[in-house]
Amino acid sequence: MTTILHIDSSVRGSASLTRQLSGEFVAKLRAANPAAGVVTRDLASNPVPHLTEAMIGAFFTPADQRSAEQAATVQTSDTLVDELFAADTLVIGAPMYNFSISSGLKAWIDHIARAGRTFQYGANGPEGLVTGKKVVVVVASGGVYSEGPAAAYDHVTTYLRAALGFLGMTDVTFVVAEGVAMGEAAVSNAQAKARAQIAAIAA
Repeated sequence: MTTILHIDSSVRGSASLTRQLSGEFVAKLRAANPAAGVVTRDLASNPVPHLTEAMIGAFFTPADQRSAEQAATVQTSDTLVDELFAADTLVIGAPMYNFSISSGLKAWIDHIARAGRTFQYGANGPEGLVTGKKVVVVVASGGVYSEGPAAAYDHVTTYLRAALGFLGMTDVTFVVAEGVAMGEAAVSNAQAKARAQIAAIAA
């Protein structure tokens, strides 16, 4: 059975464009495959903790040598990694905040980027272990960053492509709704373009 992991990271609730668009995409995937299972991870309403020294220590301690406290510390990360491996498709809602991703989404990445679990170092350097996944990232931004003078400020698509690719997820498609702070016409245009791209991907 196909499993879809839906990650929402916007803090704006129902007003969030990434929540609306990523939700619509998941609905289209389920319509095409009614047997698909969906796991939803809302990083705003149910945030994962940011890294601490204790967590890092637990990550790098072999599982059979961890104390009870370390085992408890690493449990959230293990759950997130298990969800990731179980999914066939990832749908991530990633609004641009101050030119980058939300702190909640960054914390999720910090928990799933685990040496020995989701990547490893070998004779030829790092190797991602999370392979065979299709990833669709829905991005929304107030300005236009896909081209023009502000393109250098886009640290959402560039970072996520690098971080996900490092873990082995190279089949990544970005659906971008940009310029949504530039008036109602710009919002409508951005939504229409994003929905057309979603329809094409889900077809």
